[in-house]
Amino acid sequence: MPGSSCDVQSEAAAPMFCGWTQALGAGQSFFMPHDHHDDHPHALLPPDPALRVKALETILTEKGLIDPAALEEIIDTYQNRIGPQNGARVVARAWSDPDFKAALLADADPVLAELGLYGRQGEHMVVVENTAQQHNMVVCTLCSCYPWPLLGIPPGWYKSDAYRARAVREPRKVLAEFGVTLPESCAVRVWDSTAEVRYLVLPARPEGSESLGEEELAALVTRDSMIGTGLAKVPGEALA
Repeated sequence: MPGSSCDVQSEAAAPMFCGWTQALGAGQSFFMPHDHHDDHPHALLPPDPALRVKALETILTEKGLIDPAALEEIIDTYQNRIGPQNGARVVARAWSDPDFKAALLADADPVLAELGLYGRQGEHMVVVENTAQQHNMVVCTLCSCYPWPLLGIPPGWYKSDAYRARAVREPRKVLAEFGVTLPESCAVRVWDSTAEVRYLVLPARPEGSESLGEEELAALVTRDSMIGTGLAKVPGEALA
């Protein structure tokens, strides 16, 4: 199979089992969204980057090098047509429709194509389900392969060297840094996304959501829960 996965029985065994040996220093953390440094050369930044971009766009348009209509199409696509909301709708339907879920897990490509969720960066998709016995997490150890039609543009941490190394070597520690603590009875399986195969995690349906419709269920699904670094929200959280 073009993609690969690792069954992680223990954090110490992960590097030997997977054959990936990239290491970080002891105690080093990959996810530091609130770190600040005072030595950044802020003075080198333009006073208003948006104005610079607009000026450059105007020059290139006047020279006939870019098409404004094409730019608007690209902007509309990334703002309204692709993103985690697409994946969330797929998850919500899988939670609501057992037949759809079975077809999605068996062969995701034709199911997603029927919904119009296919194309570049999502040519071949595999959906893996979280259960009480197994939690799935996705990483791309080589670069940043990611299912754009379903999840949009990958977050910065997904592309970082630290996440790509540590997700394989010590997945439980990585999950803990995202606020996810799993019981020891739940195995962690790490899937390596590639240019040939992209993965989508089907998160476990949260308790208390049995009476909700698909639109309400979709509001419980987060981007991170479809990567495996998070869990779906419970109904109360979605309203908070």
